[in-house]
Amino acid sequence: MSAADRELRAETTVAASPQAVWEVLSDPREMPRLSDELVRMVPLGGSDLRPGRTCLGVNRRGPVVWPTRSVVAEVEPGRLLSWDTLSSGARWIWELEPVADDRGGQATRVVHRRPVPERLTRASGLFAGLLLGGAEGHADELEAGMARSVARLKERVESRSRGV
Repeated sequence: MSAADRELRAETTVAASPQAVWEVLSDPREMPRLSDELVRMVPLGGSDLRPGRTCLGVNRRGPVVWPTRSVVAEVEPGRLLSWDTLSSGARWIWELEPVADDRGGQATRVVHRRPVPERLTRASGLFAGLLLGGAEGHADELEAGMARSVARLKERVESRSRGV
């Protein structure tokens, strides 16, 4: 396994219920607001995210724009959302767990992971090498972007909870 194939991870605690987090996380229109690279996510054949649903993604990094095709792998409302990006070989996972906040109220631990179940595809490695500065450097960028994504999710959910 190369450094590019390693599992990427970011997490935060959101001062809201898992259901409140799920409402944002499970809306494909919200995903581009959370991500550094994702410009658009379009579920094909319906708007809901369910296992087997294919989604077209449009990604952008600087002047480079590329499509991705993903298949939703797991959906457990209020707990788990994952999809496999066929072009890269990566699985993107969002896990939600109810926890108590520091005042005893309800909060949600959010873990965002990107494992590579087998290995990144050859096409992904070539693409990253030619257009994104290398697969290992891009993996580092993705992990930093995941940290920003969980921070954006936290802000978006908490501001909704405050009615802002």
